[in-house]
Amino acid sequence: MSFPVTFSALPAALPDHEQKQAALSYLNEAWAEARHDGVDGDCLAQASLFAALAELVTTYGEDAVATFVEGMPERVRNGEFSLSRATQ
Repeated sequence: MSFPVTFSALPAALPDHEQKQAALSYLNEAWAEARHDGVDGDCLAQASLFAALAELVTTYGEDAVATFVEGMPERVRNGEFSLSRATQ
């Protein structure tokens, strides 16, 4: 199934945090559409990680990205990527 794609241009001068917010919104929409079409969440996650890492390697190089991902286990264990956290 294919849908016409429309893009609204973001102003180039948007602050970094606003660009990240917009990017996350686009990704959430694409993710929801893929899930609606029956794509498994685990497959989406792995494909998303591959695409993200490939983009980072293209932009910063393999050594810089390898250094960046070395800190991921601790960040995951600290709950940085958990959507629901217990509040005390």
